[in-house]
Amino acid sequence: MLKFNLQYFAEEKTEEATPKKKRDARKKGQVAQSKDVGSALILILVMLTIQLTSGWFTDQMIAIYRLSNNLIANTRDLYNFANLQELLTEIVFRSFLIIMPILAVALVAGVLSSYLQVGFLFSLEVIKPKFSKLSPISGFKRLFSVKSLVEMAKAIAKGLVLVYIIYDYLFDRIALIIESFKLDITQFVVLMWDFVINITIRCSIFLLIVAFADLAFKRWQHNKDLRMTKKEIKDEYKQTEGDPMLKGKIREKQRSMAMSRMMQDVPDADVVITNPTHYAVAIVYNMNEGGSPKVLAKGQNLIAQNIKRIATENNVIIVENKPLARALFASAEVGDFIPVDLYQAVAEVLAYVYSIKEKQ
Repeated sequence: MLKFNLQYFAEEKTEEATPKKKRDARKKGQVAQSKDVGSALILILVMLTIQLTSGWFTDQMIAIYRLSNNLIANTRDLYNFANLQELLTEIVFRSFLIIMPILAVALVAGVLSSYLQVGFLFSLEVIKPKFSKLSPISGFKRLFSVKSLVEMAKAIAKGLVLVYIIYDYLFDRIALIIESFKLDITQFVVLMWDFVINITIRCSIFLLIVAFADLAFKRWQHNKDLRMTKKEIKDEYKQTEGDPMLKGKIREKQRSMAMSRMMQDVPDADVVITNPTHYAVAIVYNMNEGGSPKVLAKGQNLIAQNIKRIATENNVIIVENKPLARALFASAEVGDFIPVDLYQAVAEVLAYVYSIKEKQ
């Protein structure tokens, strides 16, 4: 007996995601975002911050170096605990002064990176606990999934390139590095600082290139993952706009009810103006209420015949006036007052009707 894989007959996701699906995915925190953009931006902003305040950073590093020498010298005197504590506190404090601005800039850069990529986004779905993630089997599958292996390969490749960039820069300056140990502390710090800045610039350029490429790939992958089948699009339309067949039936029912109400109002008309076969418009004028004559009912062909039939059964006068019937049908809806430019013609018809009623 032959067996078939029904997946081969499944509809492929070939359609672009609808705006609704994109909004729903965004609410769940599913957006195209590259971590490499954040890494590159953090590195660049931290480098610029240090470069702009290089004098202050150099002074702090020199101060830490001298305090460290004093600390080493004081450790030989085991009984001078007060000096040891004071020196250690000063070293920790100055180290804190160096680290905190860098951490603050890194934090701002991380937030800025996220905002530049996806805009303002706050989603509770991301932080909701998911018990499926606690499963060792699920974790093992995620660890050795194709996506995880690709990310691992990318990280290793980036690391190797960065190591090569640093090695290439330092290898050309190995003699200068050896000679730097003969310099005094101020010159040594300045030289090392220049090394750090140049290496950082080279690494930043590489990371920016990787970041833009990764972001483009992530957006392409994200759009691909959000693709929909034609059936999904139809189902979504039914959920948001309603079933077209059901809406059609509702409109048909509404038209039927409106037609029924219109026909019920025909006996109250003062006159029915006809074409005589194609159009029929029922007019009523209430002198006590004032205002203009009003259209109670109108129709074409079969509906016009039904209006005339009901009018005849209820002794409503029928007047044949082809131009007026066509003009009223085209310019006024059921329940509307007649247009001003037709006042004169309708008034003449009503005067004729009232004269007939007086004779009767």
